[in-house]
Amino acid sequence: MSKNTEQQQLELCTQWLEKVVIGMNLCPFAKPVAKAGGIHYAITAQSKRKELLTFFALELARIERATADEIATSLVIFPQGLDDFYDYLEFLEQCEALLESTGQRGSFQLASFHPQYLFAGVAADDLSHWSNRSPLAMVHIIREQQMSEVLAKHPNPDAIPQRNISFLRELGREELIKRFPPFADYA
Repeated sequence: MSKNTEQQQLELCTQWLEKVVIGMNLCPFAKPVAKAGGIHYAITAQSKRKELLTFFALELARIERATADEIATSLVIFPQGLDDFYDYLEFLEQCEALLESTGQRGSFQLASFHPQYLFAGVAADDLSHWSNRSPLAMVHIIREQQMSEVLAKHPNPDAIPQRNISFLRELGREELIKRFPPFADYA
């Protein structure tokens, strides 16, 4: 559970996006969207599962109502209530089910980020997990149409995950923390 103010939490997540996701080029599609001001950040002080799911649903409705120029993508941040990674994964399943039940699968997809992110079947100390580690639990709502368009223009989108894994392993834990010191708190 984060004890920072909501503004501090938001700034931490913004710095993570700028220094890690964009700065280390983990997502080659993020920089142009950020530069154009198309990333919407939504943060809640709620901590109960039902309230968190309601907040997610409201943010999903917000991005659905907006044009892609207004909100290209949304990072929904949950500082409280999802500290445990496995609780977070259950919550993510509920978010996916909500996409399905509202008929929005195909319009939107979700990406997941958490301070203790672990890929199944990978050693807990492997640096590959850091590609999805963020300062706070969050769900990234992505417009599928836009994602399809940028993937079609990228020379080899299937190589991105392996490139990230190799890059993170090569950098090493100490260098990652040096580049983004808050990693020391949750890595």
